[in-house]
Amino acid sequence: MADPGRLDGPAVESRLARLDALLESLESAPGPTGGSAVEAVRLLTEVYGEALARVLDHADAQVVRQLADDELLDHLLVLHDIHPDAPGLRAARAVERLRPAVRERGGDVEWAGVEGEVGRVRLTTGGGCGSGCGGGTTEVTDAVREAVLAAAPELADVQPEPQAPAPAFVPLDALRRPQETR
Repeated sequence: MADPGRLDGPAVESRLARLDALLESLESAPGPTGGSAVEAVRLLTEVYGEALARVLDHADAQVVRQLADDELLDHLLVLHDIHPDAPGLRAARAVERLRPAVRERGGDVEWAGVEGEVGRVRLTTGGGCGSGCGGGTTEVTDAVREAVLAAAPELADVQPEPQAPAPAFVPLDALRRPQETR
């Protein structure tokens, strides 16, 4: 049974959305009050990040893994640049979480790695035509990019790898030597 004082996933999401809206309105508020409020939030975030880093310093590897596996804590570890996993590994996990949804649309996506600061994915659509096809490919590419950059903000971008053209079909008869007519 969940602790009645704890927030479930939707409650956390709701609060994060409200926090984003409030910070946005503070940033655009005229005068010094808005700037002071944003600075106060920034400083508080830095202090909480330092506290979380100190918790990790005292935790064994199993506890650190459990913390990183929690969705909310995973985001906080990324936010404070103290996540125990490399950006490429976090990005690969984000792609794997999206894979079932992409497959439902008749395509597939897989992590291809990092080149410099750019994450690479292999993306195919139902027709096997790769990233050049329509039918929602841009929407899928954007969703993959958003998920990967949320998991690994250290990356500058996420790009689909160019798809090799499908091999042309050559009938077997065309490969045989023409028979001499007698």
